[in-house]
Amino acid sequence: MKHVDEYRDPRITRELGAQIRRTSTKPARFMELCGTHTMALARHGLHAMLPDTVSMVSGPGCPVCVTATEEIDRAVKLARTPGVVVATFGDLVRVPGSHNSLAAERAQGAAVEVVYSPLDAVALAAKRPDEQVVFLGIGFETTAPTVAAALLTADQQGLGNFSVLSAHKLLPPALAALLSGPDLGLSGFLCPGHVTTVIGTACYEPVARDHGLPCVVAGFEPADVLAAILLLVKQVEAGESRVEIAYQRAVKPEGNPAAVALMNRFFEPVDAPWRGLGAIPQSGLALRAEFAHLDASKKFDVSVPPAQDHPGCRCGDVLRGLITPPECKLFNTVCAPSTPVGPCMVSAEGTCAAWHRYRRED
Repeated sequence: MKHVDEYRDPRITRELGAQIRRTSTKPARFMELCGTHTMALARHGLHAMLPDTVSMVSGPGCPVCVTATEEIDRAVKLARTPGVVVATFGDLVRVPGSHNSLAAERAQGAAVEVVYSPLDAVALAAKRPDEQVVFLGIGFETTAPTVAAALLTADQQGLGNFSVLSAHKLLPPALAALLSGPDLGLSGFLCPGHVTTVIGTACYEPVARDHGLPCVVAGFEPADVLAAILLLVKQVEAGESRVEIAYQRAVKPEGNPAAVALMNRFFEPVDAPWRGLGAIPQSGLALRAEFAHLDASKKFDVSVPPAQDHPGCRCGDVLRGLITPPECKLFNTVCAPSTPVGPCMVSAEGTCAAWHRYRRED
């Protein structure tokens, strides 16, 4: 398929890998800020194509993984509420909360429906007028506009039985929090293509300017990722730090103003909890007051006790780039895809899932 097959051509990827090896002389540690990049690196064996001087570490780029335990607990409480149907993406169903997951609640009779789009949840509400359908809104700026579109549709249709429990996260505040924490020895960032398609590149400028860390926006095919790493390596070798786009067929510096406007119409920034990073000011999205009739946190009691994480799970440290999955004692022992302890093993974009599936030899 045009504009896909050429980015998977092994001749191109081999040449890009060779260019990286020829160019790199200085040690460089880059962090990918997108779970899809984490999975692409592992699935296509791209780590093996990099020289010893270049290493990649995963950051807080998996939307399911950064969803805090207390947010899962609220979803579980909603699932236990009579007359409520919880609609969500498939990955979130198996993420453990303090005491249970949505999958376990469904096995016990709760109405938990897996949907592939927020608009599917709106359609579900239209088909089941006698039940309250609550969509669990998670993800970064990539998915928030699609949830806003669903809210707009439900509002226009006058669906009084549809609402959203928002656990959306904003990438720029998390990036700032990451840089204000312990020194991770990073040399630059592989920036997310999907998020940047929406918000543009302006949020990375302070990272390059104030922290001296190159930022390159990457696509998701093997050649996309390697081309972005090559640009990062070239900046490190030249002692430069700037923002570049290696995914120009999809990303523009200004982003998508229409998508941002729709998101801002329904949502406003609020303080939010992140798994591994704690509470980050103005890093989440809540529905604006005028849309309280679509806000599940206003329509239902979603108060929960303080969250209780598994004491041995180090998913938070993986998300901050402090450790790799094998450094967690639970990895591939107590914690496996069939019995996940943390979300990093559940999500299709989770670092632990990527290591388990594709990097066992490492």
